Amino acid sequence: MEFLETIVLWGVPVVLAITLHEAAHGYVAKLFGDRTAEMLGRVTLNPIKHIDLVGTILVPGLMVLLKVPFVFGWAKPVPVNFGNLRHPKRDMIWVAAAGPGSNLLQALVWALVLVALVGVGALGSAGFAKMAAVGVLVNLVFFALNLLPIPPLDGGRILVGLLPGPASAAVSRIEPFGLFVILGLLAAGLLDNLMRPLMTGGFKLILMLVPGAEPLLRHSIGL
Repeated sequence: MEFLETIVLWGVPVVLAITLHEAAHGYVAKLFGDRTAEMLGRVTLNPIKHIDLVGTILVPGLMVLLKVPFVFGWAKPVPVNFGNLRHPKRDMIWVAAAGPGSNLLQALVWALVLVALVGVGALGSAGFAKMAAVGVLVNLVFFALNLLPIPPLDGGRILVGLLPGPASAAVSRIEPFGLFVILGLLAAGLLDNLMRPLMTGGFKLILMLVPGAEPLLRHSIGL
C-alpha cells in the first residue's frame, strides 16, 4: 500500500508537470506562427499524447523508489518547425521559455493549494497536502533543469536564440551530445550544484508571492 501511495503522490505532479510543460511549448509555437504541434495533436492537456514510457514513467519511478534527492523525467518532445515562426531566432526563445515558465507557474499553484488546504482545515487529508508540497518540488526541479544552457534543454535553445550567428551555431552543435553531458554531470554529482541556484531563486519567488507557504514546505519536503 505504501508503494502505491508513493507512486500516486509523486506520479500526479510529475505527469502534470511534463504534460503542461510540453503543451506550453506547442501553444506558444502556435502563437508565433508554427502549427506543427497543433496539427499533430500535441497542443493538448491529454497526458497520453505526451508520455514517454522511459522518461515519464520508468526513470521518475526508479528515482522515487531509490530515494534520489530529486526527481526528473522527460516527455516526447513537442515538434516545432522553427522555420515556420514569424521571427525564428527571436521567437524560438519564447517557445523554449514557455516550458520552464509553465513549471514555475505550476509550482506557484501547488503552493497556493497547500496554503488553501491549511486555511480550510483540510490537512486531515495529509495525502493531498503532501502531494501539493511534492508538486512544488517537482516543478522547481523541472524549471531549474530545463533552464540549464545545454541543448537540447530549453535553456540551451534560449542561449542559441540569444547568441550571434557563429556562437549560436557552435552551441547548437552540442545538441546531439546534450543528454550525455547531462548524464555525465549527474554521475559526477555536479548537476544538483548547477540547478540549486535556479531552484532557490524560484523558491524565493514563490515564498514572496505565497508568504504562508514557507513553514509548510519546509515541514513537508524540507525545501
